[in-house]
Amino acid sequence: MGAPSVPEDRDLYRDTWVRYLGYANEVGESFRALIPVSLVWASYGVATAYVTADAIDKGKKAAVVHPQDLGKRRRVAVAVVDTFVWQALASVAIPGFTINRICAASLYLLGRTTRWPLPVRKWTTTAIGLSAIPFIIKPIDRSVDLLLNSSLRKLYSTSERPRSGDPSQ
Repeated sequence: MGAPSVPEDRDLYRDTWVRYLGYANEVGESFRALIPVSLVWASYGVATAYVTADAIDKGKKAAVVHPQDLGKRRRVAVAVVDTFVWQALASVAIPGFTINRICAASLYLLGRTTRWPLPVRKWTTTAIGLSAIPFIIKPIDRSVDLLLNSSLRKLYSTSERPRSGDPSQ
């Protein structure tokens, strides 16, 4: 069973529902107070599988551009590394940490400022974490672009640079 069929002008990993697999770890972090930590780690596994699959896909696409080109290996390597690093930071590490801290802070503050029972505080924390996801995406994506543009991407020539890792672009 292969990947779902997607028209050539659409990117399976950025223009379809598959993109949301990259958010699995944020959802896992939001539910951390309610579920076993093994499920939180499993959500990181899903997000990491998405990141890896996207990087491989971008490498395959880079290999097809000019198959006889002598710089093919380098172009493929740049596509894979750039996509993997961008996605690992923007889809897994930074948002996972951010949601983790938002949820930890909200659970702590709810415990200090309310008399709500623990289950209510935990569900409220989960709701806060889930509702924060849409608000953190763009700032994190832009920050990772700036970070990579001022570091890793300086190692590539202009012609080797893949389009921004931001799936919304």
